[in-house]
Amino acid sequence: MRDDAPARPDDAGAPVETLYAGRWLTLRRRGRWEYVERNTPGGAAIIVAVTPDDRVLFVEQFRVPIGQFTIEMPAGLVGDLDGRGDEHALEAARRELEEETGYACARVEHLHSGPSSSGMSTEMIHFVRARELRRVGPGGGDATESIVVHAVPRAEAGAWLMAKARAGYSVDPKLFAGLWFLEHGGEIEAARGGSGEP
Repeated sequence: MRDDAPARPDDAGAPVETLYAGRWLTLRRRGRWEYVERNTPGGAAIIVAVTPDDRVLFVEQFRVPIGQFTIEMPAGLVGDLDGRGDEHALEAARRELEEETGYACARVEHLHSGPSSSGMSTEMIHFVRARELRRVGPGGGDATESIVVHAVPRAEAGAWLMAKARAGYSVDPKLFAGLWFLEHGGEIEAARGGSGEP
């Protein structure tokens, strides 16, 4: 361990107590820490997708936990379908892209994985780049969702997102990471030696 590393909290090894177990989330306590675990094993995939005419795909939907309409990139849980607990993040990304936006892609590549909110959740998110898109359906989500798709010119994406924020939408900050990955994907690929796996 390096000399300047932060110390582990004294209660980091305390026994874990289950406070509540639901279908999708379980609330846990370890020492003084309360946090949620995703009950699906694979975390979530966020899809960075650009149409053949250089438009970035965003989705708009109402999110009950925050009580607001949001602007996000297409995304979804990995391994959340019955009998699909072993689903890979890249497979989930293909499925969610088509379901939410109506676009299929010829190939997908892993960009980066990390915690979505490490102070309160065990959930890991996987940024995935979808390439060679083609329109195959209307999108809009599954039967339980009501999603509007926005295809925004890449050069205008940042300004469009800020305009949506000013209009009262909750704009997911991960969108800006997605736009950064869009512009710097080649650098990431070179830095990790060409591996496209999460």
